[in-house]
Amino acid sequence: MEDLFAAHDALAIAEMVRSRKVGARELLDASLTRLHEANDRLNAITDFYDGELLEKSVAAACDGPFHGIPFVVKELMADCAGTPTTVGSRFFSKEPVAANDSAAVARMRRAGLVIVGRSNTSEFGLAPTTEPAFGGATVNPWRADLSPGGSSGGSAAVVAARALPMAHATDGGGSIRIPASLCGLFGLKPSRGRISLAPIGETLAGAGAQLCVSISVRDSAALLDALAGGEPGDPYRAPEAEGSFLDATRRAPGRLRIAFLRKPVGWESMDQALVAAVERTAKRLEALGHHVVEAVPDYDPAAAGAAFGTVMCANTFTNIQVRANGRVPGPDDLEPVTRLYAEKGRGVSAHDYIRAVQTFHRTGRQLGAFFKRFDILLSPTIARTSLPLGTVRMDGSLEEYEEGLAPMVAFTSVCNAAGVPAMSVPLEWTEDGLPIGMHFVGRYGAEATLLSLAAQLEQAHPWRDRRPPG
Repeated sequence: MEDLFAAHDALAIAEMVRSRKVGARELLDASLTRLHEANDRLNAITDFYDGELLEKSVAAACDGPFHGIPFVVKELMADCAGTPTTVGSRFFSKEPVAANDSAAVARMRRAGLVIVGRSNTSEFGLAPTTEPAFGGATVNPWRADLSPGGSSGGSAAVVAARALPMAHATDGGGSIRIPASLCGLFGLKPSRGRISLAPIGETLAGAGAQLCVSISVRDSAALLDALAGGEPGDPYRAPEAEGSFLDATRRAPGRLRIAFLRKPVGWESMDQALVAAVERTAKRLEALGHHVVEAVPDYDPAAAGAAFGTVMCANTFTNIQVRANGRVPGPDDLEPVTRLYAEKGRGVSAHDYIRAVQTFHRTGRQLGAFFKRFDILLSPTIARTSLPLGTVRMDGSLEEYEEGLAPMVAFTSVCNAAGVPAMSVPLEWTEDGLPIGMHFVGRYGAEATLLSLAAQLEQAHPWRDRRPPG
């Protein structure tokens, strides 16, 4: 049982439970022991379920594809009945518990997942690291002085440590893909409207999405099958997929037209180690039979970035107001950057906000035109090779914060603005053995193409056996 998660993905373990090779309760107890041990090192789980709450979670899990698999849900964008959703903030840590599961969480339980706790996140998911003042810093299992990234860093840390085979993650500007890259995991951000955010209508003007980080491509695909679909009143709905996403991982992607970037759009240069990593990945893709060329999509990164700032600030202010329900944050209730974002958001006019949303939509059309010529856009996931703890600070000025933020979202955030699917695949490594994620972007609604390619790469260049020491 000790090495079960190190050797098998979630679907394989669920099949063992279903065939009674592994007892469901035995699996749960061993998983909780392993999670607690990992958490002592990583500080990745903020709330462990026990007693009546845990038993209710066990009882709520159905006989689905992930029958009996323990799972943690991030403290952001998802409610679990009976627990508060803190959004990584001291101000909301004493929120009333949720009366109901959010739509995606209810689907997780129907898929067989046993929710055993909540994972750490940066406050309101604003930082691409996981070092909230309330929950404390989460450590990257690859090296104790590094961040696992964020804002889904708690989930990524426990999966990288092989304490779980997959965990819930959300993505408003890169928060699935960034920690997947830094922790050597697979992470797919679905298309806008692929998975309902109900009871929320939208988050970040449609930029927000959710799924998971996982050790295998097929686990992410099967969870996408389980969570995909809208709810009545959803403002967006992705095109219906042809067949299951899991089936997409079982078939060859065909010969794809793949463009690659040597640097972020609008940048002068990038770390040569990352350039070399992209070039090696391009050659691997050519060896698999794909047509690969260098090409740059035509969109305005400065305009998209400014629009993101407007949307983030306005949403931060409004979300605090709505969730606070008349309470006023004290001087120590919010982190300095969160407070500064909210103050800026208070001053955003309707005109400014609408123009920002229009920029998102224009960027989506520009990427749509690019994907008439190409099937996939390749780059590194982030414009850094690692992220030391303390690099992206929430306790200083906006200028310091944004300086740390820029290389983390240089490739990822445009996908959220445009609503297109994108994934980080752990294909490259630094000279000292740290993972480097490669970023693949597809056209709107084309998760099946991405998953098929990812499965092909996983088979040709396996990564699961490369895991953190200890």
